[in-house]
Amino acid sequence: MSILILIVIIVVLVIAYVVIYNGLVSARMHTKESWSQIDVQLKRRNDLIPNLIETVKGYAKYEQGTLEKVIGLRNQLMEIPANDQEATMEVSNQLSSALKSVFALSEAYPDLKANQQYTNLMEELTNTENKIAYSRQLFNSTTSNYNAKIQMFPTSIVAKMGHFEPSAFLEVPSEEKVAPKVSFNDQGI
Repeated sequence: MSILILIVIIVVLVIAYVVIYNGLVSARMHTKESWSQIDVQLKRRNDLIPNLIETVKGYAKYEQGTLEKVIGLRNQLMEIPANDQEATMEVSNQLSSALKSVFALSEAYPDLKANQQYTNLMEELTNTENKIAYSRQLFNSTTSNYNAKIQMFPTSIVAKMGHFEPSAFLEVPSEEKVAPKVSFNDQGI
């Protein structure tokens, strides 16, 4: 009778281990999947940039430095190994900042603002930037769930046995944490 009880306990422990292990694998895969969504949006942005640059070149001949910076960052982003998430996000953040300068060119060049191709590309890039922001939020959420699982008892025991490593969160670049300065000119505007 005691052997039967021991066998039942062992079977229950094995089933619990398998369920917990599979839950950890699933959480880790959700984290990887959410990173791949960021990757997809970065690729989409990289595909749109050459068309935008070509459209802007005809209007903004004096903005070559801005355009070259965007092209250089895009090329740099494409050369980063897929598994280097930190470098990917660092260059991506720089590219987002550089694209803001390209977005601002339409104010300096009214003819550019009227160009339908430019308008369409800007809309696509804006939508893509929004999708990147959403994908970052999703990644941090799935990372939080995964990291919590590997730290909670009893899954922490299985996580250590299965060599599950925590995932790093994506952080907002420090320059984006600074509040913008707002000033009104003497005319009350």
